[in-house]
Amino acid sequence: MVTRVEIKGMDAFSKFTEDIARSGPPVFFFFSGSKLPNGSSWCPDCVEAEPIVQAYLNELQKSIIFAYVDVGDRDYWKDKMCPFRTDPRTKLMVIPTLLRWKGVQRLEGSQCNKRELLQMMFEEDEE
Repeated sequence: MVTRVEIKGMDAFSKFTEDIARSGPPVFFFFSGSKLPNGSSWCPDCVEAEPIVQAYLNELQKSIIFAYVDVGDRDYWKDKMCPFRTDPRTKLMVIPTLLRWKGVQRLEGSQCNKRELLQMMFEEDEE
């Protein structure tokens, strides 16, 4: 079963990561631009990737935590000193980015649109 969590901003992301249990289901973070009033992200690549990722999650028969992280508006994200870019836990270069917490798996940009890459990421077990 996929447990979904929504996180807005770096402070909320930091607090959430402090509370992640050492044991339990794997945690995946999907970093995306903030939503406009119409419900879509300002980031066109995120708009393209999100429905593909969500559709895959709806089919996933595995216990995971999926956290959607709002990295902020366009100007905040584009700032080279944006904490999502500079934080050693995230080191984001592009959005969308999907990563497994405390793992090496990471999909960036258009990789998030590829079902076969999503399958490899979510179904590979790290022990």
